[in-house]
Amino acid sequence: MSLLQPIVAPSILSADFANLAEECKQVLDAGADWLHVDIMDGNFVNNLTIGPPVVKCLRKHTLAYFDCHLMVNDPLKWVEIFGSVGASGYTFHLEAIEPDPQNWTRASEKVVALCKDIRLHGMKVGISIKPHTPWQALEPYILAGCVDMVLIMTVEPGFGGQKFIPETVSKVVSLRKLFPQLNIEVDGGIAPNTIEQVAKAGANIAVAGSAIFGADDRKQVISLLKQTLYEGIHSLCSE
Repeated sequence: MSLLQPIVAPSILSADFANLAEECKQVLDAGADWLHVDIMDGNFVNNLTIGPPVVKCLRKHTLAYFDCHLMVNDPLKWVEIFGSVGASGYTFHLEAIEPDPQNWTRASEKVVALCKDIRLHGMKVGISIKPHTPWQALEPYILAGCVDMVLIMTVEPGFGGQKFIPETVSKVVSLRKLFPQLNIEVDGGIAPNTIEQVAKAGANIAVAGSAIFGADDRKQVISLLKQTLYEGIHSLCSE
């Protein structure tokens, strides 16, 4: 039997920042499991969002799991401070540490060291890859036990509200076949009309922004996403 849990993580990038604490409370009360926090530095991606002070302030209002997604050029620089302000998980981009595709077939000492540092500061480790990065680039770190989760971007990172890229789903399929108990998260264009594709492929964690925060009935959307993930996990376990 699978130990995987279906997890819905609303991306607070789509929330009303003037009422951020209340927005977070509402989606958690509506059944959300985590809060997904997008950190962008304006360099790794062409957008600039929030940083440690916002995470620190939000932590005063909730005990929720903060799923922090670092889209930054120097993820090592931010580990200590995010650990200190209450981040629960710290997901960085493999491309930020190891940009040369020729090196993706073996474990990078820098990436392994970063994973160890994240755990040292009390956070779960996640590694993310962009749509054009092959899933095999993650394999050395999964096999080495460096990660608690992998994040497959189903859009180009940087902005919310983008259109889902269906070709990225094959990565989820391949990873789930090799690693039945791995936490696989998907992020980008996830909504009621795309969740079935990633759930059937094997994803068990879904990040959704505008689909949740822009919904008239947030509870209904979260419930649909979670139920579809659950059915996907159950179906794979039955095969």
